[in-house]
Amino acid sequence: MQYRILPVLMASALLLSSCALPPEAGYETNAEQYGQTAEQALEESEYMDTTENVIYLAGGCFWGIESLMQSIPGVIDAQSGYANGTGEEDANYPTVSTGRTGFRETVRVEYDPEQVSLDALLMAYFYVIDPTVENRQGNDRGSQYQTGVYYTNAKAMETVKRIAELERSRSKVFRVEIGPLRNFYPAEEYHQDYLEKNPGGYCHIPREEIELFSKLRIDPGEYQKPAAEAIRDKLTAEQYRVTQQSGTEQPFANEFWDRFEKGIYVDVVTGEPLFSSTDKFESGCGWPAFSKPIESPAVVELPDDSHGMHRIEVRSRAGDSHLGHVFSGDPESPNGVRYCINSAALRFVPYAKMEAEGYGYLLDLFDGS
Repeated sequence: MQYRILPVLMASALLLSSCALPPEAGYETNAEQYGQTAEQALEESEYMDTTENVIYLAGGCFWGIESLMQSIPGVIDAQSGYANGTGEEDANYPTVSTGRTGFRETVRVEYDPEQVSLDALLMAYFYVIDPTVENRQGNDRGSQYQTGVYYTNAKAMETVKRIAELERSRSKVFRVEIGPLRNFYPAEEYHQDYLEKNPGGYCHIPREEIELFSKLRIDPGEYQKPAAEAIRDKLTAEQYRVTQQSGTEQPFANEFWDRFEKGIYVDVVTGEPLFSSTDKFESGCGWPAFSKPIESPAVVELPDDSHGMHRIEVRSRAGDSHLGHVFSGDPESPNGVRYCINSAALRFVPYAKMEAEGYGYLLDLFDGS
């Protein structure tokens, strides 16, 4: 490997219940503070790590992010370490934990693009972090827990900035650092594979979310959002109004509200699979109703206080299309949940055409149906 490393230091403390030492005041860092322009920092990062398919993710305590990434099929290696701080002499856990070094607890992720896209890794990362807070995640506080995504080449930079802009548009506040990697030093050996060695150890990411991403098959990188002009050209006026302008179509007068043919429903903009007919149920609402998505990360749920109501909006993950809203306590739903979705936001792919249209990997959704 061609990235800088810190000789392994063993430690015997700080292993009880948290990734944290009591942090001191927060510490802000950027390339200019260390006498570098962003371009110079990127040049250095390319020299440091020439592996093409690698990304560096800071998401709070590195134990959880490392475990999450290791669970995703297609990830070759995930290594905990310290990124973008003052220098090698400070890249050790006791010093980093003072909050004075600028280092972020960061995971180096190497992946096989034939098995998983960078889009998928980044969207998994954004699924488990809180992007609205600064210098903290979960129970941990301090600048070492600041979130960040750091790239090492121009190709990764393009993807990172595209996904970051998408995630930024979904939040009123966005505190995730986005920039080039300036330095990285592997953490002490006892931090590596920590949750594998200590299954009951502290983790700010729910175990069920880590398990969830180990089983997902829909890769958002296969369904990237087209340019704005292409979207406008592709959609009808009604589809554009609903998906791009958060409109709502008329109940009982839309294409799929009373259709129950076997197949899947995909984002009309990107083609990303969203819902299955196996989870569609008869509802008196007048719109297509589903008890759940095919895979929960494929849809994004956001608070919606428009029109004097408090609702949860549903948007597609890769395309960011407005889909509809989700409600709980629905007596018609088999699980009490109703995803109330506009037909104009969906394209239906019949079961018989799924293989031909590239959705054969989801045919087993209908096994036993």
